[in-house]
Amino acid sequence: MAVKVPESVLKKQATQAKIAEQAKQASYEARQKKRQDKKDAIAAAEKYSAEYKATEDAAIANRRQAKAQGGFYVPAMPKLALIIRIRGTIGVSPKAKKIMQLFRLRQIHNATFVKLNESTLRMLRLIEPYVTYGYPSRSTVEKLIYKRGFGKLNKQRIPIADNSVIEEGVGSVGIKCCADLIHEIYTVGPNFKQANNFLWPFKLASPRGGFSNKTKLVHFLEGGEAGNRGEEINKLVKRMI
Repeated sequence: MAVKVPESVLKKQATQAKIAEQAKQASYEARQKKRQDKKDAIAAAEKYSAEYKATEDAAIANRRQAKAQGGFYVPAMPKLALIIRIRGTIGVSPKAKKIMQLFRLRQIHNATFVKLNESTLRMLRLIEPYVTYGYPSRSTVEKLIYKRGFGKLNKQRIPIADNSVIEEGVGSVGIKCCADLIHEIYTVGPNFKQANNFLWPFKLASPRGGFSNKTKLVHFLEGGEAGNRGEEINKLVKRMI
């Protein structure tokens, strides 16, 4: 005589089977999405690499052409700056403190990217005694994001350990991987503001060898550390990462 299985047990078994099937389907879809995202990220990186190379080749060609004609090639003004705070809060004027808050430089050795225009340049001149800034190379932007990059998700500081963090934060504007994020920041693209706001201010270490107490308050052009140091910012970041 067959044992009659209670109705409640049958319902439970059916529910569990349905949940297991849904979990299996979700796992399969997640694997497929991850595989596709990886392909897209590689394709984006290759596309941007070709774009960077074409830009560099064009700059070299223009320099050679200008030299051949007996002139000088003047490159375009930089659109991106990296600002590093090198002084604490003591003796900072209220106006300078407010500007540093706008640039999100709340702690010493904090660093952020800034789009250069007339207003930001004016603000930078007001806080020059407390910060050093310059024009980062693509390599410096990559190192900062890969080594010290943290994203802002739900007002929390989340390490960028996976492209899914970037997609969740700024995927709505078409930035889905590290290559997209680096390209948007370095080229100061149309979604620079969203990409930069997604990045938490970089927390850098004290530079290897340290700052000199005698020259820390002096402008870089006078042998000090503060103010605009142009492309020399890349050497400083290398010492601070």
